[in-house]
Amino acid sequence: MRILITRPKEDAARFAELVRARGHDAVCAAVLSVHFYDGPELTLKGVGAVLATSANGVRAFARRTDHRELPIFTVGPQTADAARKAGFERIENADGDAATLAEVVPAWIKPEDGVLLHAASAENDGRLKELLAEEGFTVVIEALYDVIPAHKLPEAAREPLARGTLDAVAVFSARSAQTLRDCIIRARLASACAHMGAACMSQSTAEGLAPLAFRRIAVAARPNQDALLDCLEALSSLG
Repeated sequence: MRILITRPKEDAARFAELVRARGHDAVCAAVLSVHFYDGPELTLKGVGAVLATSANGVRAFARRTDHRELPIFTVGPQTADAARKAGFERIENADGDAATLAEVVPAWIKPEDGVLLHAASAENDGRLKELLAEEGFTVVIEALYDVIPAHKLPEAAREPLARGTLDAVAVFSARSAQTLRDCIIRARLASACAHMGAACMSQSTAEGLAPLAFRRIAVAARPNQDALLDCLEALSSLG
């Protein structure tokens, strides 16, 4: 299969390696770009642990402080891997989504152990903070980066989509799905989707592609890249 990967550049390259390792061709065309905020050294007094719901949250935090002694609680394996690469000493992995992370945090730390700092994007909806507040935790949201949507379909995606040489697209979030949808519609290439499958990280991601009509849309069994790779294999088996 020839698979379109729409992740931001750094993460797309890593996922492309995994796709190629499974014998497929990968086309990288980011529809989102990450902008890290510059600023002073983060103040960590009273912080008991860091919450990270994305690899970019880890990278953004690491840019603003050299401290790695705090525990970091991550949403899934890719975020945990980013924390390992950043040099954190204690990493806990919820292996799920934000709701899963909120459920397991009380097993790793107590409210009296300190404030939880969420290394978040500017678009963070505050849901994790709300869920943990119900468990007695104080969460401080630190917006450290922004995710900027593309306004037009990248040429790397437009040409093969127009020629019908793509077999599937891997979509990682509702926002990337919505951005991809809008770019495809603006490019007047919606009809090309009928010949492609779409592997989506979650049901909300799949819903973000509507009203595009893909040949088949498959949703990963779990919100992580291994499950998404399996999703792509399932699309491949359908021919």
